[in-house]
Amino acid sequence: MSRFPARAAAMNDAQRAAHIRETVMAHGAELRRRYPLLQHQDALGASILVFALAGMFGAAALYLGGVLAWWACLLLNAFFAALTHELEHDLIHSMYFRKRRVPHNLMLALVWLARPSTINPWVRRHLHLNHHKVSGSEQDIEERAISNGEPWGLARLLMVGDNLMSSFIRFLRAKTHQQRWMIVSRTLHVYAPLGLLNWGCWYLFLGFHAVDGLAGLLGAPLAWSAGTLQAMAVVDGAVVVLVGPNVLRTFCLHFVSSNMHYYGDLEPGNVIQQTQVLNPWWLWPLQAFCCNFGSSHAIHHFVVKEPFYIRQLTVPFAHRVMREMGVRFNDFGTFARANRWRRAERGQPAGQTQVA
Repeated sequence: MSRFPARAAAMNDAQRAAHIRETVMAHGAELRRRYPLLQHQDALGASILVFALAGMFGAAALYLGGVLAWWACLLLNAFFAALTHELEHDLIHSMYFRKRRVPHNLMLALVWLARPSTINPWVRRHLHLNHHKVSGSEQDIEERAISNGEPWGLARLLMVGDNLMSSFIRFLRAKTHQQRWMIVSRTLHVYAPLGLLNWGCWYLFLGFHAVDGLAGLLGAPLAWSAGTLQAMAVVDGAVVVLVGPNVLRTFCLHFVSSNMHYYGDLEPGNVIQQTQVLNPWWLWPLQAFCCNFGSSHAIHHFVVKEPFYIRQLTVPFAHRVMREMGVRFNDFGTFARANRWRRAERGQPAGQTQVA
């Protein structure tokens, strides 16, 4: 017996996707009519960016001034940096200052500075638009890079939280010198210069404190030079105010994103199969640092041109429509299936199952 309402059961997946797209877009238009402020998209995007950057600078100043604890600064800046990630995603889809290249590119530069752990946003634009064309396939480089489709284990755990480690693991798996060279050259190209500085600072921080801590545990503390200690004080400060927040934000975003996207056995172009809504209560600590990504991002695959704050406002309405049309909710089996769409029960048509 079908789990869909009668009208949905009579539709194929393309028709269901079209229905979701049309109704959610109409709801977004209604929100704009109801709240005229939402019609000022450029101003809202710029204002959110100013708010996020001011928050990051303010938290950093309070920490460096001895007013704010290191952990509070790190958590606050991870939250603010997550806002800039959503802005970058909207900018990639040309949602702010579409016809004004100077402010558009200035915003792209600023969100990159706020998240130096990421790849060059002008490069990411091509990868992300390709993601929408080939989502869930081997050609979906953007999602594969953050571990989508990988079986769970130590390798995937490292890939989720560390962008350069993901490239390094793929380098080790490469079968030819040509593949290895391609991975190295592409990694250097897309992460230069900010990503290389960010992850270099992170590795220096981890390495120094690992060696220092181990020496202390062995009863042979190391006598570091004054210059080394001064340099590490700068590194420690950078980790608290910028690098660490982005490591946390990266892990949260990539864990949620790589598991809410499906991989490998999808029908090409079938948007119903590309994502699920992943919003259980126990994911909220991660959702807090990726702007509720697991709950709202699936909407974006149906309605591409809505900015992230409209998606957040649309969530209650969109979820009802998506559930009726067969979009999966909280399919935790994806963790065991390495994000494959097919589940243990065979013979059920694609798009005809739903997890309550």
